[in-house]
Amino acid sequence: MSTTTTAGGSGHSAAQAELSRRSQSPAQRVQHLLHAHPWLSPLILLILTVIVFSIINPRFILANSLSLLVQQTAVVAALALGQTLIILTAGIDLSVGAIAILSTMIMASLAANNGVPGILALVIGVAFGLGAGWLNGMLVTRINLPPFIVTLGTLSIFTAVALLYSGGSSIQDNRLPDVINFTGQSFSVGGFRVTVGVVIVLLMYLVVGFALSQTAWGRHVYAVGDDPESARLSGIASKRVLLSVYTVAGLIFGIAAWVLIGRSGGATPNAISTGNLDSITAVVIGGTSLFGGRGGVVGTLLGALIVYAFQFGLSLAGVDQQFRVLAVGVLVIVAVAIDQWIRKVKT
Repeated sequence: MSTTTTAGGSGHSAAQAELSRRSQSPAQRVQHLLHAHPWLSPLILLILTVIVFSIINPRFILANSLSLLVQQTAVVAALALGQTLIILTAGIDLSVGAIAILSTMIMASLAANNGVPGILALVIGVAFGLGAGWLNGMLVTRINLPPFIVTLGTLSIFTAVALLYSGGSSIQDNRLPDVINFTGQSFSVGGFRVTVGVVIVLLMYLVVGFALSQTAWGRHVYAVGDDPESARLSGIASKRVLLSVYTVAGLIFGIAAWVLIGRSGGATPNAISTGNLDSITAVVIGGTSLFGGRGGVVGTLLGALIVYAFQFGLSLAGVDQQFRVLAVGVLVIVAVAIDQWIRKVKT
């Protein structure tokens, strides 16, 4: 008897769910689909971007052009990866570019000016990135300061320290050991040129993507971002998770500094001046919610590609720089509006 009742109840629930699905409008179905798969909207946008700019200028789709596009995207994609972790917890980090520049100048200066072996200078530079992320996390979790205010302050601090330490001067790649320049080396894959830096960034995406989707830590990150109080009541050490997120993000920014040296052909305190905003732009366009708890690294990678595809495509189309910035700004506003719409989905 109980089995029959359970089966009947289950069948009734399934029928209700099917009836509810059929009663949805096309817009509601799209809304549910995008809510379930946050990476889908940036994928569609990237495909449309490639198609449109290839029609406007066939040079866009050439192997050399696409290789250059991917290489230009690598550094911001790395910064956006760490930014994704922080935004998933409903935070934000305005200091990502400053951390990367500080790590860059430390590892380059140690190797070029202080005679430190290349591998040791690299490790110290990456460690400084990790330490900077840890400091941000400590200020957020132990002193309970808002992430926006914390990272706005450390943005200025890390920028000033990098300038003071380097004396505002650049270091060319010919003064650096091979291990620090290693990320700038390239190899051919079919008709494409791929740098070691691009490979390192993709490996970081694979590792972080696995951690978020297949580990308890990843589930805790999403839980804290969705509702920190509920996560705490369910036994999750919310502050410990937050601290780990900022620390891991700092490690990623330190590695991004290594990629930056290879991409720039040296170390300069004026590199990636728009890295902070570009990383946030990539995350938002990639479908990760600014309110936390929804999104992922696949969308962020697509978002970073979209940002640079737009800039590159508009450049090939002969559009002025001011209008390229305008286009990216419109993209961000549209992405946030879509995110707000998706969050209203009725489950």
